Amino acid sequence: MTYALKQTRRFARAYKKLHDNVALDVDTATGVIAADPRVGERKKGDLSNLLVYKFHSQNQLYLLGYTVDDALRLVYLEAVGPHENFYRDLKNS
Repeated sequence: MTYALKQTRRFARAYKKLHDNVALDVDTATGVIAADPRVGERKKGDLSNLLVYKFHSQNQLYLLGYTVDDALRLVYLEAVGPHENFYRDLKNS
């Protein structure tokens, strides 16, 4: 059974700015996460509640950060973007 997806404001703003080809790859990645939320890698330290799913698009590594609420069977899409400065930007917000 799949989990429902909910976008945060940060994710929605970043998604809106993506190129159409990258947005399609993000849509595919969200489908993978909805089917199995444990597919991502759990972070440590300040971002210990975050899971990150990595995928390639346009020959560049993209990261999709999300959190999971098992009680509600809900996945919160927190952030998406290229690997460069991804974690720093998440910590600063």
